[in-house]
Amino acid sequence: MAFFCVFAESANLPRNMIENSMFEEEPDVVDLAKDTTAWPPSTFPALDPDEITYEPRSSRLLVRGLGENDMDEDEEDCESSARLLGMSFMNRSSSHRPSSSPYTRQSPSRSCSRPTARTMVACVLFLVIVASMTMVLYFLPGCTFTKDGCPKRNKTTPLELVYPLATNGELFPWTQLRLPQSVHPLSYELTLTPDLDNMTFAGIAVINMSVLHNTNRIVLHGLNLNISNATFKIGDGPASNVTVLQYKANQQIAVKFTEYLKVGQYCVLTLTYSANLSSTYDGFYSSSILAATQFEPLSARKAFPCFDEPAFKATFLIKINRKQNYTTLSNIGLFQDEFERTSVNMSTYLVAFVVANFSPISKNVSGTLVSVYSVPEKKEHTEYALEAASKLLEFYNTFFDIDYPLKKLDLVAIPDFLAGAMENWGLITFRETTLLVGKDSSPLEKQVVASVVAHELAHQWFGNLVTMRWWNDLWLNEGFATYMQYLSLQEVFPELQAENLFLSVRFRVMDKDALISSHPVSTAVVTPEQVEEMFDSVSYEKGASILLMLNAYLPGEQQFRKGIIQYLKQFSGSNTETNNLWDSLTQVSTPHQNVSEMMSSWTSLKGFPLVSVSRKGDEVTLTQEHFLLTPANASLWEIPVTYVNDSCSTFKVPESVKWLKLNYQNTGYYIVDYGDDGWTALINALSTNVSILTFEDRASLIHNMFALSRQGRVSFRRVLSLLNYTYKETETAPVTEALLQLNNIYRLLEKRQEFDLMSCMKTYILDHFGALMDNQTWGEEENLSKQELRSALLSMACSLEKENCTQSANDMFKQYVSNQTRRIPGDLQQVVFSVAAQSRTDWLILYDMYKQSTVDAEKRNMLLGLASTQDTQLLAKILNEGLKGDVIQTQELPLIINTVSRGFAGYLFAWDFVQVNWDRLIEKFLVGSFAIQSIIKSVTSPFSTQAHLDQVKAFFSSLQERGSQMRSVQEALETIRLNQLWMERNLSTLRELLTKIQSQPQKEEPGVSH
Repeated sequence: MAFFCVFAESANLPRNMIENSMFEEEPDVVDLAKDTTAWPPSTFPALDPDEITYEPRSSRLLVRGLGENDMDEDEEDCESSARLLGMSFMNRSSSHRPSSSPYTRQSPSRSCSRPTARTMVACVLFLVIVASMTMVLYFLPGCTFTKDGCPKRNKTTPLELVYPLATNGELFPWTQLRLPQSVHPLSYELTLTPDLDNMTFAGIAVINMSVLHNTNRIVLHGLNLNISNATFKIGDGPASNVTVLQYKANQQIAVKFTEYLKVGQYCVLTLTYSANLSSTYDGFYSSSILAATQFEPLSARKAFPCFDEPAFKATFLIKINRKQNYTTLSNIGLFQDEFERTSVNMSTYLVAFVVANFSPISKNVSGTLVSVYSVPEKKEHTEYALEAASKLLEFYNTFFDIDYPLKKLDLVAIPDFLAGAMENWGLITFRETTLLVGKDSSPLEKQVVASVVAHELAHQWFGNLVTMRWWNDLWLNEGFATYMQYLSLQEVFPELQAENLFLSVRFRVMDKDALISSHPVSTAVVTPEQVEEMFDSVSYEKGASILLMLNAYLPGEQQFRKGIIQYLKQFSGSNTETNNLWDSLTQVSTPHQNVSEMMSSWTSLKGFPLVSVSRKGDEVTLTQEHFLLTPANASLWEIPVTYVNDSCSTFKVPESVKWLKLNYQNTGYYIVDYGDDGWTALINALSTNVSILTFEDRASLIHNMFALSRQGRVSFRRVLSLLNYTYKETETAPVTEALLQLNNIYRLLEKRQEFDLMSCMKTYILDHFGALMDNQTWGEEENLSKQELRSALLSMACSLEKENCTQSANDMFKQYVSNQTRRIPGDLQQVVFSVAAQSRTDWLILYDMYKQSTVDAEKRNMLLGLASTQDTQLLAKILNEGLKGDVIQTQELPLIINTVSRGFAGYLFAWDFVQVNWDRLIEKFLVGSFAIQSIIKSVTSPFSTQAHLDQVKAFFSSLQERGSQMRSVQEALETIRLNQLWMERNLSTLRELLTKIQSQPQKEEPGVSH
C-alpha cells in the first residue's frame, strides 16, 4: 500500500530552479506632470488631470539577475520607455554579448583606414542633405517629428493635443478609448419604451453626476443612439440645452462647456434618444417573442448613454413602458412598471431588463425571493433550477459570511441568447439549455444546469459586489466564479461529481496555455476587440486552476476562505485589481506568508512551468522551465510542489523508494517530466497495481505524457508504453483523457488521408478499450461518473464503426421513433442521434423531430447528431439553416460549425463556409467574441499541412480590421504549425509502432513496451 505524503510548501530548491529569481531595480523616473525642477513651469501650460498619463509601475525598467537573458513583451516596452527617458538599456540577449564578459561592451577597433575620395564626396553630400532637412524642420510651425508622426510641439511652443472630429464637424474633446476621470456618475434614471412591432425603442436617460476634477467637458459612451435633445444643469440651477458631440470610432459622446465645472459640484445631464433594437445578441435586442439585454462587456452604451466602464458604479432607477400582454423584469423589484432604485452601486454591464411573456415559479430563501422564469409552455422544466439556486444561495451566504444584498433573485431562461448565462445583479439570464431540465432528466443534464447556476450565483459576490477595475483583470470575476462553481457543487451536490469535470477543463486550458500565442491571466487590453478576447479559457479555467493551487498550498484550516471573506468585506461595493486579492490573503495568513510574492508570476506570465525530476542516490533534483510547444524566451515561477511516493519520507528520498509522483491529485498548474528512469518506475508501478495512484494522478500522467510528446521531449513510443496499463483502467477521468488524446491523433490522420494508419490506430484503440466498451449497458444509469464513462466509450466505439455499438444505437433510435414516450437516456442521446444521422432517411426524420421537440437538452443532442452527418448536401442545409436563424437559432451556429468540422466530409466544407460568410458571421457575433474564437478554432484545428497553413494565413491577413489582429488567429496558425510538426516528427514512428502492434497475435502484458 502506498503512503501519500503531501507537502503544502515550496520545495527547498536552488533559487534558479523553482523560485523566480527576479531582482527589480527601479530607475529614477521624472514625472513631467509633477516635477517642476526638471522643466520650467513656463515650458508647458497647466494640464487637466485627465490629460496626464501616469506610467504604471509594471512598465518601469526591470533589471533581472545574472544568467537570465529572456525579454518578454512587457520588458520590450520598458526598453522603449528607457530610451525615451534618455537612459541606456543594455541588450541582454546572450547572442549579442561578447564572450569575454556579460557586463561590458566590446570596444570598437582602434585601427582605421584612410577614406577614399569617393567616400568623402558621399559623406559631404549626406551632410548637406541632413542640414537641409534640419532647416526645413526648424522652420515648420512648431512641429517636431517623432516616432508617432507630427503631433508633438517644439519645446518653445506649449503642448497642444490634436483632437478628432465629431460627426458634426466640431472637435471632439477627448482622444483616448478610456474615459476621463473628472466626472463620476452617481445615479441613472432610465425610461424605456420598446416597440417590438417596429424593432425600435425610445429612451430618456437622466444622469446625476459628481465633479471630481475641474473640467470643461463631460465624456461618456453612446453607440448607435439618435439623441434628439439634451439638457444640463448644475445643482439646483436651471436646465439649459446643450449640444452633444459624437465620435463613433471610440463609441463616445461628449458635452463641452465654455466655463469649467468645479470640484465638488453636482450636475445632471438629461438625454432624449431613440434607437433600433439590436439584431445581434448584444445591447438591447429582440427576437420574435421578446426583447432582452446583454451588456457585458461593452454594450450598455447601445441601450442608453452611460459611463460604460466597470469602475463607474452608480445606482439605477428603471421605468419600462410595455404592452399589457408582456411582463417586464429588471435588476430590482417592480412597482407598476417602475423598478425600485437599486440599493447597491453597480457597473453598467450588470444592468438588465427583459420584456416578454414569461411565467415564474418562486421560493423564499433567507429573506430573498428566488424565482425562475420561462416561456409558459416550459414552466414544468424550471423546478430543478429553483431547487439548485435555493441551495446554492444558502451555501454562498454562509461561505462568504455576507448575505446576498438584494430582495429578489430572478433566473430567466431566454429563448434567443448567445452566452451560456449572464450574471446581471438580481436578474440572471440564461440560455434555455443551461437552465431548463425535465423531471426525468439524467444526472449529467442536471450537472450542466447546476454548474451554470453555481457559476452565476458566485458572480453576485465576485463581480457584482466586488468588481474588477478594468477588463485586464477579468479573471477576478470569471476565475473566481469558475472555481466557486466547482467548489460549491462538491459541497452542495456531491452526487454530481464535479471533480471529474474540473479536472478535464484544467487539462484543456493547459493545452491552450502551452501556445506562445496565449496570454497572461492579467493582461493589458484597450480596444473593444481586445476586451472581447479576454473572455476565454485563460480568464476562466486558468484563473480557477491557480486558485485551486493556492487553496491547496495555504496551510491551516479554512485559510483561503478567510482571505476571501477579508477581500469581499474590505472592497464591498468597490473595484479592485489583482494585488488587492493577494494582499487580503496575505493579511490573514498564519504563519505570515507573502501571497503576492508567490502568486504574481502566475497572473503576470503566460503559460506554465515544466518541472523536471531527476534522482541520484537519495537526492531528488527539481528544475523548472517554461513549457511551450513553440520555443521562445523562458519565464520562471515560484511553484508550490506536492508529491506522493511508495513510502512516507522527507523530500530527501531514500534509494529504496521506487517511484515518485509530483503534483498530487493534479492541484498544481504545471506538468512534470520524470525522465526515462522515473517514467519507467511509474509505468511499472501502474502495471502492477492501477489503484496505487489516485484517478486524478493517473489522468494527469496521461495528459502530461501526451503534452511532452507534442513538445518533442518524449517519443510516441513512450506514450504507448504508458497506455499499456489502460487494459486495467475503469475510472472515468483516465479513460476519457486517453480516448480524447487518441481521437485527436486519429482525426488528424483522417484529414491527411492516412487510411492505413487510421486502420492501425482503430485496432489499437479497440484492443485497449474494446472490452470496456462491450461492458457498457444501454439502459438508464443513475451514477453520473458511469454516465460520463459510458458516453465517452460508446461515442468512440460508434465513431470507429464498432458493429455492436452502431447496431445498438440504430435499434434504440428506431424504438424511439415508433414510441417517443420511450425515452433515450440523456448520456446516450448524442451517440444514438449521431449514428442515426448517417442515414439520409433517418437524418430527415431526426430533423423533423428537432423542429417539434420542446425539451432543450434533447433538442441540443439532436442538433449535434444532425451536424455529424457525412452527407455534404445535408451539411450545407444545416449550416445555412443556422446562418438564417429560422428553424435553427443562430446562437447554435458555432456549435454546428464545430461538429461539422470534426467529420471527414465536413471539415473542408466548414472552412469554405466560414470564408464565404465571414462578413455575415461578424455581423451576428462581435469580432473577438467567444463565438468567433470558437468558430476559428473549429475550422482550423483539423489542418496539419503547409498548404492549409498558407491558405489560413492568406485569408485572415486579407480581413484587416475585420479580424486579422485577433489573438485567436495567431493561435490557429500556431496550432496548424504544431500539427504539421508533430506529423513530420512522429508519422514514421507511428507507422512502425502501430503496424508492429497490429501484427502481434496476442495482447502484450501491461508494462514497459520496447
